[in-house]
Amino acid sequence: MHSALVLIDLMPRIIALPLAPHTGVEVLERGRELVESFRARKRPVVMVRVERPGVAEQPPGSDFADGLVHDGDIVVVKQTVGAFYGTGLDERLRALDVDTLVIAGLVTTMGVESTARAASDYGYQLEFVVDAMSGLAADEHDFAVERVFPRFGEVRKTSDYR
Repeated sequence: MHSALVLIDLMPRIIALPLAPHTGVEVLERGRELVESFRARKRPVVMVRVERPGVAEQPPGSDFADGLVHDGDIVVVKQTVGAFYGTGLDERLRALDVDTLVIAGLVTTMGVESTARAASDYGYQLEFVVDAMSGLAADEHDFAVERVFPRFGEVRKTSDYR
């Protein structure tokens, strides 16, 4: 089994939103911890961010959080909710023999869930790092974590990857 970490939309403008049950800063810190663990094991790290299509300039805070992306990371710029459509992500992961995605980031019921559903359609095994993601509302996040994600894969915590 070859796994890759996929971090969704860890961008200053999304990190700053009023998120629950975890703050954007908490999610970013746990995301950084996951990145360190995956890099230490020489496993691929995928950084995903969104750009609004058809606008001349992206809103402030639309790049990745400072220091998050390193040389060798797979960088995906999406223009949809999920990370697969029109990005070539599946081909890049297959070239590395990745069959399992460890998913975290923002927002639980949007970019994270959309990416996970598409990944499942492509046949990837999924692991969800639920304390390294957060939602626009705690009840939305909790529903996804408790009811949706277990149907697609394993529900884990950051400490499982230390």
